[in-house]
Amino acid sequence: MTKKSVKQDFSTADLFQELKDEFEQKGEAYQQQKRAQDGTPLAERMRPHNLDEFVGQQKVLGKGTLLRRLIEKDELRSFIFWGPPGTGKTTLAQIIASKTESQFLPFSAVTAGIKEVKAVMLDAERYKKATSRRTVLFVDEIHRFNRAQQDAFLPYVESGTIILIGATTENPSFEINSALLSRSHVVTLETLEEDELVELLERALKDRERGLGSINVDIEPSALGFLARFSAGDARNALNCLEMLVLATEPNETGVRVISESSVGEILHRTTLRYDKSGEEHFNIISAFIKSIRNSDPDAALYWLARMLEAGEDPIYVARRLVHHASEDVGLADPLALQQAIAAKQAVELLGLPECKLALAQATLYLSLAPKSNSVYVAYKAAASDALQTGREVVPLHLRNAPTSLMKRLGYGEGYQYAHDFEEARTEMQCLPENLAGRRYYNPSKYGWEGNRFKTESTLHTTPDRKDN
Repeated sequence: MTKKSVKQDFSTADLFQELKDEFEQKGEAYQQQKRAQDGTPLAERMRPHNLDEFVGQQKVLGKGTLLRRLIEKDELRSFIFWGPPGTGKTTLAQIIASKTESQFLPFSAVTAGIKEVKAVMLDAERYKKATSRRTVLFVDEIHRFNRAQQDAFLPYVESGTIILIGATTENPSFEINSALLSRSHVVTLETLEEDELVELLERALKDRERGLGSINVDIEPSALGFLARFSAGDARNALNCLEMLVLATEPNETGVRVISESSVGEILHRTTLRYDKSGEEHFNIISAFIKSIRNSDPDAALYWLARMLEAGEDPIYVARRLVHHASEDVGLADPLALQQAIAAKQAVELLGLPECKLALAQATLYLSLAPKSNSVYVAYKAAASDALQTGREVVPLHLRNAPTSLMKRLGYGEGYQYAHDFEEARTEMQCLPENLAGRRYYNPSKYGWEGNRFKTESTLHTTPDRKDN
């Protein structure tokens, strides 16, 4: 071999080694990005394969818990996994699929109808006859099935042909047939804690096969905490946001992707609040809002108001709730509360978003700070109860109008006492049906306007034989 050819070979080998080194440094990162671009999100790649990898839900999946023992022993029962998005419902079902000796069939309530349900049930029946084994049927988003579709599962669950595992983000009490619910055990999965989400994020950053470990990332601990809080207990959201952050961050001159807490905020901009206007979270938050007003806690009421409005709740809906609770929870302790609430509703209709938020905030604060009385609510509830039970009680003759001579001859209006002709514009005339004479519905509270107005019971009524309802 000539000197020239040796030099050429050395140069070629040197160049090859240089390219090889560069590939080793960047290739894995490229492959990681390529996998992400192929459409497999980080959350899917990092999905736990067994219970030991599962993070969170220690109340139901911790060592020694009933559900964990049933899964590990493959002694399954029908379950409904209920929890917010990203809490592990589907993951838990997949872990069960890997552990059970039964046939496991995944099924989506989003794409299937009653025809598909019946076909799967018949297949499960044939499978049991042929193998003496049951079918574990996992139905994702089971709340999307209507009553008739859910009823189709009943005979097969009862006969033991299938073990039904349903996953839902909605309250099973409202969305699952009572008959099906009584044959299943509801497992409540909770949103993950911040430290649990941080554990998942750190695991993804270290994992070279499934996670982001092949990419040189330097992320501040405070940034991981920020991302965990941003994700609001949703593991799927946390992992996918982490992947987006890493891929959106350009490497520095040393090839490191540096992610700070401030850069997390810049990229993610703002949290998308977890709020479903037709789901349980909607009712949870409006409940917290109203109960904060009732408890005279202006700060909490304002917070829950903001949670609704910033998540996209219809401001008219909020205004209507304020109008209602101005009467129910404030009532005659401060009659101006109702005016404030109605003014807020009119402001919503006049201004629209975003300007009307302040009017709703003002009404919320007014109702929170106002003296409280439920005397109107209690009084009407008692009167309504009597009205429903005594709906056939006749109107006393002296209270009836008498526009014709016949009615006058029949005694209509006879004995009526015109209040303005009497001292203090009040008479002792009985205005209730005879069987309800003396019934008492309204009992003023001692607070606010009605407390001052009716300091003594005698100033309200002079009838001596009033009866409390």
